[in-house]
Amino acid sequence: MAKAAASTFKTKLLRPAKPGEDGSWAFLVLPKGSSDTLPRRGRTSVEGTINGHPFQATLEPDGQLSHWLRVSRELREAARASIGELVTVQIPPADPEPEPQPPNDLQEALAACPAAKAAWNDTTTIARLDWIHWVESSKQAKTRKSRVENARDMLSSGKKRVCCFDQSGFYSKSLSAPQAAD
Repeated sequence: MAKAAASTFKTKLLRPAKPGEDGSWAFLVLPKGSSDTLPRRGRTSVEGTINGHPFQATLEPDGQLSHWLRVSRELREAARASIGELVTVQIPPADPEPEPQPPNDLQEALAACPAAKAAWNDTTTIARLDWIHWVESSKQAKTRKSRVENARDMLSSGKKRVCCFDQSGFYSKSLSAPQAAD
């Protein structure tokens, strides 16, 4: 398969209104046209550059059929980019999609159930990415615990894909880019 062409654009590096304990990160939102060149509306891995500095990351859906990118302090400094400045971004989709790393709670559930682990290993990389995304998109600890248990049970019964999960966040509004600080 031919590698998709990179999308190049300029966008503002934003400070999140609620950065959590690690307040050193920033983010950017892809223009819709650039996001449209990517293979999917859900999580998508890319290998790109910010101000010419290379990075590898997984873009998150913004709930508006586009994507956003969390930019660590290290990446921001390496790209010589300051919050509030316009940065030049070049993003092609990663080809092939890298193997996702399941979170610890999901790994433990899979390790404890050989049938679920076998089904997990028999799915596609994109399907595994969707399972992880479904677990990680839960807002409450109780919901996350339930999703991990449900993922284990569904996989052990032979189900290979998450059903009824809007990976883009567009229909359920469960996913979105962070709010930018003023």
